[in-house]
Amino acid sequence: MVFPNPGLRLSASLLVLLIFGGILLAIAPSTRPAQESGAKFAAASLASEQGEQSRLSPAHARAALPASKVPGPREKLVSNYREPSGWSPARSHESETPETAKAPDTHSSAEPLPPGTILHVVKRGEGLSSLIHLYLSSSDWMTATEMDAALRHANGERKGNGLKPGESILVPGMPATPILERPVGVPRDFEARGIYLTGGMAGSDRGIALIRRWREAGGNAVVFDIKDSDGSLSVSFEHPLAAKIRRAPIQNLPKFIHFLHVQGMHAIARIAIFRDEGLVLSHPETAVRSRRSGAPWRENRKLVWTDPSRDDVQNYNIALAAFVARSGADEIQFDYVRFPAEGDQADASFVFQSQHPQWQRPDVIADFLSRAYSELHSIGALLSLDVFGVMAWQRSIDLAHTGQDIARMARFCDVLSPMIYPSHFFGMDGYDHPGDAPEHFIGESMERFRQVTAGSTTTLRPWLQAFAWRTKTYSPDYILKQVVTAKSNGGIGFLFGNARND
Repeated sequence: MVFPNPGLRLSASLLVLLIFGGILLAIAPSTRPAQESGAKFAAASLASEQGEQSRLSPAHARAALPASKVPGPREKLVSNYREPSGWSPARSHESETPETAKAPDTHSSAEPLPPGTILHVVKRGEGLSSLIHLYLSSSDWMTATEMDAALRHANGERKGNGLKPGESILVPGMPATPILERPVGVPRDFEARGIYLTGGMAGSDRGIALIRRWREAGGNAVVFDIKDSDGSLSVSFEHPLAAKIRRAPIQNLPKFIHFLHVQGMHAIARIAIFRDEGLVLSHPETAVRSRRSGAPWRENRKLVWTDPSRDDVQNYNIALAAFVARSGADEIQFDYVRFPAEGDQADASFVFQSQHPQWQRPDVIADFLSRAYSELHSIGALLSLDVFGVMAWQRSIDLAHTGQDIARMARFCDVLSPMIYPSHFFGMDGYDHPGDAPEHFIGESMERFRQVTAGSTTTLRPWLQAFAWRTKTYSPDYILKQVVTAKSNGGIGFLFGNARND
């Protein structure tokens, strides 16, 4: 995924939230986001009242609901949803916060603890903020603000941050067992309406608030980073090639995905595959090699590309994808699933050229995807692929460099997500300012992708431009034109691309 860095003239997320209700009425009148959320919360409440500690199956949850509340195909009932026991989190809307009894000022060790609560004995130097830092990732609370409010309420509406050594503090919202999540199956042609979050944003209070706002606006999907093209990981992952992370942005992946499911969100985990700067710096043997020097090859002086044909590189990425799918992600999205497209191509040397001399770059990509596709489907997750919008033209030079034979790739994915940002079609079709011609470039791209993928079962779900780069016409109408044009040309759902999440 390639995004520009210049500051935006207008907040894309604000634009989206302002106009999304109108877009839904125009293009998806059958959706029922409010019922979706309400159905899951109703089912979870019924399960809680019945004292169920085991998983609540979707079938049982449906049976527990009144007929008018049974959700549709994508209106997911999360099988292991639970609210933190004893006290409710601080929500952005008062209607989501039930009345609760005030907790006592003190707690005797002889008294039984409220359900979902543990007792912490304060050590020297600890304050309420240190308890939040210690327990938040393993708790049921999603944000530090929510946990702070719960801690204060559970301990007599405590004021300030200071705690006394030896003091006993109630910590509510602590599950007896770790949260386990699994993918929620949907058809590959499910109409996802998604936004993109970096790993850092997804793991922050601001990101959690943005997800809730997206749900309220009618969104039903979130793409979040697991590994970006600099090689940085958003989660802790044990593997010989994985970087060690002191504190991952997403500290508890099953918990985060569980939260997305509770919000009615299709959880899409993005992994940048072969462009991995961190990996080539820490393990130079994984890099593309220079024919002339034998040293790691550089793309325009940048050492960023692993060799896509190396088994260890492929196996690392498939293992990471499988780990994320087993943590509950509904869909794994591969980005940079290609060879380097720039730099001195004649000097770039790859392992496959000696191991499989009859192969070309598209053969490597197809072989890798066939293995990843099989692995992820065995877990129950979908596989989607990000590709350059220009690949719809399938020009021989692009195909030779990237190895992205779209027709072949479509056989090994459920969803193809072309990045058809109008501003990125430099010098195409005679337009001096392609960013100001969204209808042409989105319409032409979608039609070409539809022709290239004809005969496959893959769904076309485009990335659309949600940033004001190289366009003078960026506005709510600009976004609406993209959505409508993509849909009228075979697109099923859409993803809004904005690298800065603003």
